[in-house]
Amino acid sequence: MFWMKTLRVMSIADGISYLILMLIAMPLKYLAGMPIAVTYVGWVHGAMFTGLFISGLMALFYAKLPFKLGVLIGIASLLPGAPFFLDSKLKRHQSMLLPKN
Repeated sequence: MFWMKTLRVMSIADGISYLILMLIAMPLKYLAGMPIAVTYVGWVHGAMFTGLFISGLMALFYAKLPFKLGVLIGIASLLPGAPFFLDSKLKRHQSMLLPKN
């Protein structure tokens, strides 16, 4: 359960950092001549991407995340905005792990 929650948080954080990189930092670099914006936002995005990868592996092993869904997470992390659409599938898998009363 912990790893699914962590995976969902990291997926959303990675998606947000990717959008900030593409929609704010890159235009600042190329249109305003501020390459430092890409440097710092790129570092943050790299950390988020690494965290997403690690939490994805942990979810595969400990939360019984289906391999196919793990591959979808990997593909979604490369497309701006895709992690937000994938979150419903992660939420569904997370809810299946909850104990039934």
